[in-house]
Amino acid sequence: MNQPARSSQRSQARSAARLAAVQALYQQHMEGTALARLLDEFHQHRLGRTIDDEDFDEAEYADAEVPFFDDVVRGVDARRAEIDALIAANLAEGWSLARLDKAMIQVLRAGTYELIARADVPAAVAINEYVEVAKAFFDDRQSKFVNGILDAVAKAARA
Repeated sequence: MNQPARSSQRSQARSAARLAAVQALYQQHMEGTALARLLDEFHQHRLGRTIDDEDFDEAEYADAEVPFFDDVVRGVDARRAEIDALIAANLAEGWSLARLDKAMIQVLRAGTYELIARADVPAAVAINEYVEVAKAFFDDRQSKFVNGILDAVAKAARA
């Protein structure tokens, strides 16, 4: 296999991992699922499977890069207070995390984690990827919100 094809497959696998990570973080947030049980559930029952939902026809769990998925989920879990502080610092006056949609918070947390902990991922790539993840759940206006928050986080975290 040539290098561009491998690179494209890796990019797609990471995109699928990001989507799955946001879904796992949402599940953890809503159900309080313990981290080990959450990761096990995704490894056993979701990663490696296709998504039946028509909204996710381009991203299949089967293509997800599992170690990347694990890193994002574990990283957000371990650094949640730091991540939430960075997000909150970049919200408009009068806004708080509590006012945001629960899925939106997970998109922002995962994106912020990548920006602060994954120097191997260029900031523009991380931002664009989470804007795309946001489009799976929200309309363009909210996707632009993700772009704005993560861009501000990137400027602060990678200055």
